[in-house]
Amino acid sequence: MPPAEPAEASGTRRDVVSFVRRGTRLTRSRQAAWDRLAPTWVLDIPLGDRDTIPRPDARLDLEAEYGRRAPLVVEIGSGLGENIAAAAARDGDRDHLAFEVYAPGIAQTLDRIEKAGSPRNVRLAALDAPHALPVLLPPRSIDEVWIFFPDPWHKSRHHKRRIVNPPLLDALAPLLREEAVLRLATDWAQYAFHMREVLDADPRFAPLHPDGERPDVALGAAPSDPIPETMPARGWAPRFEGRVLTSFERKAGDAGRISWDLAYRFDPAHSAAPSPAAGDRTPGESA
Repeated sequence: MPPAEPAEASGTRRDVVSFVRRGTRLTRSRQAAWDRLAPTWVLDIPLGDRDTIPRPDARLDLEAEYGRRAPLVVEIGSGLGENIAAAAARDGDRDHLAFEVYAPGIAQTLDRIEKAGSPRNVRLAALDAPHALPVLLPPRSIDEVWIFFPDPWHKSRHHKRRIVNPPLLDALAPLLREEAVLRLATDWAQYAFHMREVLDADPRFAPLHPDGERPDVALGAAPSDPIPETMPARGWAPRFEGRVLTSFERKAGDAGRISWDLAYRFDPAHSAAPSPAAGDRTPGESA
């Protein structure tokens, strides 16, 4: 997933770091795809004081937008659209909503949607998901969330910019239906460790595969990037069969990295309490 440039946020640790538009220049073919297809698949949302954040009174009527009521899958950071386009074409019984601030990626996604047969059960939002979701969607409206290969922000001083952090979970919790599923994947062991630290510390999310083996052990191969000594041995998900093997993931494999998959189920019984700060509990401690 192409990274976005963050705009620093001020305030408490629960402030969500926002992202500004990156890479707005399009090639001729991508501009043509945008001009032809955006009116159908890109949501026209009134904008607030930044072009990636909706106006505070903006609301998305899901039933009117999709013409029905159906389970909703949200992808945060859809990149070049391989997964969301394939999923919409493959699974016509669910609606799909993708968030991406990288304009060329949205244009590429539009092209993929068209090549996938122009499924009508998918929409794209050119918005910063953590800020936009609580504004646009009603409570308990999301059945599944995907966050695949987000920018790992390797440097310690940049960890607050990682999308998988307690503020995102706080933003998602009111929107998730009972037993909604959160699926994540990364090709960096250190970020996988961070994801475990954040999710395992939050009682609102329980691992779907508590006995799941670590991917490096299951594959019998050590990745090229270092694995933290205290990386949990269990609680890992198998590779999500609904995730397309993208060119990005293939290149990571060619570089010697492996994919770390996670899947958690949301428990609304704990939704009244915000998530603890990452690090309050040790990675792998049961939720």
